[in-house]
Amino acid sequence: MADPQYKKVRIKHGPKGWGGPLVIEPKPGRDLIYSVTGGGIHPLAARIAELTGGKPFDGFRSKAAFEEIAVAVIDCGGTARVGVYPMKRVPTVDIYPTSPSGPLMRFITEDIFVSGVRADDIEIVE
Repeated sequence: MADPQYKKVRIKHGPKGWGGPLVIEPKPGRDLIYSVTGGGIHPLAARIAELTGGKPFDGFRSKAAFEEIAVAVIDCGGTARVGVYPMKRVPTVDIYPTSPSGPLMRFITEDIFVSGVRADDIEIVE
């Protein structure tokens, strides 16, 4: 049964993006909307937190266990962050329109990763 304090969102890829759609629904103990975008809470992470009831979390200033993360919002056009979170099976939203590449590309699958995401690409699921 869903926790009434949280809501589900569907996140699809944006123009030139790849993957998804992802359905994100925070749960008690796994409710962090983890922003790993160079410090601070990225506006996309803030929007996901606002819509879902999840807790925005600055992953550059602090660390949390992978098991606590409902979704990771990243800004990686390379090979590091773009693969680390999917490798740990953390749903990952990249603001850049990337597709699988690099040494971790086998972990970057459509069921766990979406890229090129804009605010318009997020919708509440009833």
